[in-house]
Amino acid sequence: MLLLTVKHIIGDFLLQNAWMAHGKDQKTGWALPLLVHCLIHLVVALILIVMVAPKFWFVAVIDFAIHITVDRAKGWCSSAFHMTPEHPWFWTLIGVDQALHHLTGFGLSIFMAANG
Repeated sequence: MLLLTVKHIIGDFLLQNAWMAHGKDQKTGWALPLLVHCLIHLVVALILIVMVAPKFWFVAVIDFAIHITVDRAKGWCSSAFHMTPEHPWFWTLIGVDQALHHLTGFGLSIFMAANG
């Protein structure tokens, strides 16, 4: 769980730039920024997982698939409902997004622990 939390911090906060953060939430032109952002998550997850538990390399691909789905859903909601930081539900949407990413890490951690 700690490993996937570190991955999330690196991918969502250290390596995500404004082009990705804002671009992936737009009504149009969202695909490339979202793909780049989620590929960063894939690469970081793959590196960390292979260092610790190489037989679970495929968990990085599962994490990628879930991450891109969650972020696209957030982006769609954000653009469809014009959710800027002033919108009353903006921070709730950010919180739900982050919670889903952490629950993903929790679930994938349980899977790896149970099958280790």
